[in-house]
Amino acid sequence: MSDLLGSVLIANRGEIALRVIRACKELGIRSVLAYSEADANSLPVRLADETVCIGPAQARLSYQNQQALISAAKAFKVDAIHPGYGFLAENPEFAKYCESEGITFVGPASEIIQKMGDKIQARKIAKAAGVSTIPGSAGEVSELHAAMEIADEVGFPLLIKASAGGGGRGMRVVYERESLARDLAEIMAEADAAFGNPAVYIERYLTDIRHIEVQVISDGIKTLHFGERDCTAQRRNQKLVEEAPSPVLTDEVRRRMCEAAVQLCEAVKYKNAGTIEFVYDNISKEFYFIEMNTRIQVEHPVTEMVTGVDLIKLQLQIASGMPLTLDQSDIQIRGHAIECRINAEDPKQNFMPSPGKVEYFRAPGGFGVRMDSHIESDYVIPPYYDSMVGKLICWGNNREEAIMRMSRALKEIEVQGIKTTADFHYFLLNHPSFLDGEINTSFVAKLLDAKEF
Repeated sequence: MSDLLGSVLIANRGEIALRVIRACKELGIRSVLAYSEADANSLPVRLADETVCIGPAQARLSYQNQQALISAAKAFKVDAIHPGYGFLAENPEFAKYCESEGITFVGPASEIIQKMGDKIQARKIAKAAGVSTIPGSAGEVSELHAAMEIADEVGFPLLIKASAGGGGRGMRVVYERESLARDLAEIMAEADAAFGNPAVYIERYLTDIRHIEVQVISDGIKTLHFGERDCTAQRRNQKLVEEAPSPVLTDEVRRRMCEAAVQLCEAVKYKNAGTIEFVYDNISKEFYFIEMNTRIQVEHPVTEMVTGVDLIKLQLQIASGMPLTLDQSDIQIRGHAIECRINAEDPKQNFMPSPGKVEYFRAPGGFGVRMDSHIESDYVIPPYYDSMVGKLICWGNNREEAIMRMSRALKEIEVQGIKTTADFHYFLLNHPSFLDGEINTSFVAKLLDAKEF
């Protein structure tokens, strides 16, 4: 059994940087925060043990500048780098760079990130591990005749997906044979331009689905699952609300889904935190693997609230070489938790970003309420990064209580000077279809198209 890491460079910003700093403090690990010029006055900079400016505001010159991050890690003699999520968190080249410099990357090995980040390869690995995948191509599709054969086999509508895509990008639905040639050529060109990889695959487009994911943690020998999160409430493939457990899964389907997630992790000898993402067909009541996120997720607090386990601490302990002391029987799901991603956006103006000065900020409180945010009164939200400014997470003994508590907490949030999505979340959570658990991934889009908000 190894000792804990002595020091960690946090290669991120905002609430996830603050989250890692707090976990480090509780474990007695020295935290060194790498920040951009735009974040010089942020709360994470003030709370980290040590800080280093790694470049100007633009992410490619700071948070995505691999050489600058490695140089900072060496200068401060840290043992490890925690990438958080986004930026370089799922970049296999950066993980390999860390490995080559003798710096521990808080996450899986670079070759695992490479394998599971390639959606075609991940799909093949899942099938070989006995995990069900959506009917479609066995591998990469680059020729029209191959796409036509798949269309004949599985039928329309089809979904063309970039192998290297992510975050809702690099996907297109094809509804008819006549447009298949054009759509295939265009999405391949878009994938090449956006991800540097034109590879695409094709699968049957399921029209009535929920997005459900399973949180896993492995020390390289033992893999545990921490139940599922339901992330069905989305806008443009970006998650808005996440909850645990899912309101629609039966105990039997839940068991099979979680077992499939563990199976897949064991098949690739996974180590550290990860998430296996599935779609659940509301019609057939079956689930299918879609991808794996080889990092901690934005919505990890939902799982923490229902399990009582600190996932960031587990990440750091595993990166230190410590084995998991928990067994699967120790992971008990208690109650229900919901997370709302609070963005600096104006829902009344098509969710236009709303950066600027936060003239006043008051976080909600009370029993079962958690607010993960780096903003405060007089903080200036920079326009260069993702618009999320906080995550509001509420726990209840059951789903009804969690929704009531979240509704109360959303009304307590006060943010002056910028627009936020808090009121939209209140509307969404109290919509009859959400309350009944009868939604799918297109639910929010239909609400907005109907101008119900």
